[in-house]
Amino acid sequence: MSFFYDRAKVFVRGGKGGDGMVAFRREKYVPDGGPAGGDGGRGGDVVFRVDDGLRTLLDFRFNPHFYADAGENGKSKSMYGRGADDLVVRVPAGTIVKREETGEVIADLTEHGQSVVVAKGGRGGRGNKRFATHANPAPAIAENGEPGEEWTLILELKLIADVGLVGFPSVGKSTLLSVVSAAKPKIADYPFTTLTPQLGMVEVAPGESFVMADLPGLIEGASEGVGLGMQFLRHVERCLLLVHVLDMSGQSSRDPFHDYQVILKELGKYHEKLLKRPMIILANKMETPEAPETLKVFKDKFKDCYGYEAEVFEASTYKKQGIKAFIEAVYKSLKEAEFVPLEEEKVNEARLYQIEDDLPFTIHRESDGSFVLSGQKIEKLYAMTNFNHDESIRRFSRQLRGMGVDDALREKGARNGDLVHLVDFTFEFLD
Repeated sequence: MSFFYDRAKVFVRGGKGGDGMVAFRREKYVPDGGPAGGDGGRGGDVVFRVDDGLRTLLDFRFNPHFYADAGENGKSKSMYGRGADDLVVRVPAGTIVKREETGEVIADLTEHGQSVVVAKGGRGGRGNKRFATHANPAPAIAENGEPGEEWTLILELKLIADVGLVGFPSVGKSTLLSVVSAAKPKIADYPFTTLTPQLGMVEVAPGESFVMADLPGLIEGASEGVGLGMQFLRHVERCLLLVHVLDMSGQSSRDPFHDYQVILKELGKYHEKLLKRPMIILANKMETPEAPETLKVFKDKFKDCYGYEAEVFEASTYKKQGIKAFIEAVYKSLKEAEFVPLEEEKVNEARLYQIEDDLPFTIHRESDGSFVLSGQKIEKLYAMTNFNHDESIRRFSRQLRGMGVDDALREKGARNGDLVHLVDFTFEFLD
């Protein structure tokens, strides 16, 4: 049994930048060697790229974590570390990428080959050659690589199809799709046979075709979560044209006109602009004896309600009658139709940006009297400090002082010898 997954939660992390190196030039016959530690390489980005061969988000259910490689560390003789390759993750067309914390839309990926950087890799740390000055011509200072961006993302898939088949269960949508395309949807005589959206390519003539989708689960209350409707209504958003498939056999004891009005109501409640999309009515199951009379009643009710004659295409998917005229009409309408967007969420630039806090750090006091430093900027500074070298530690101390950490600790009541925690590093406050 196949499964259709149109929503997934993933964790992505860009690669850490390579560490800079502390090294000195020691070559025979070369005077004034000096610092020669190279910079680290750039960490790899995590990139989502559209692949037309994918149809669902199933792969993300089994592998929800994506980590790009770290950059290579810097080397001696002023050699840079090698930058890491980007991690390219394939996603199906129609994937919307959101940040879990805010619901902000990062990208709407609709075209084959379209890509977006969802987690940027960190830059490489600087080697000691970059810190040489007249006052300190031989520094023993090097930076660690910058950490890559980390995000928890929500992926939502909205199928991309030219034509969407809408209608109550068991009206013949799946049979219609199987007749006009090579799709093989499950077909049976009971409600909700179709549990997943089905796509099929319909060929009108050589070189002329369109994509048709069977969108299941539309019943009364679907826009409010009844049945399967809410789960699949969002796939209607991408369809340029909608086809109402109505059962004219009379065998289900349903009123086709009532069903038609219910579907319109549910579409409008989901989004009112869906009602502005081009629509075609297909009267199905016309092979039954009751069908002509049922269709006449439908047209009479339609005229009484809307004041004009309904254009209805008659077909029998069971006997494959009326299909050609219907397909030609659909294709003609597609060429004349203009897509009506639903004013989806504003999509940001095609990469993620970290928004730093107004304050570079925050301080709070623990119950044991110690202090905890936190904040994106100060934690990044800590991560990029190489504590294996005394000069790097002294530089880190100067940077904290320059950021105002010492003054802020005094205002919080810190005294000589009090412990201060920063991530997994603990030091004593000296006044």
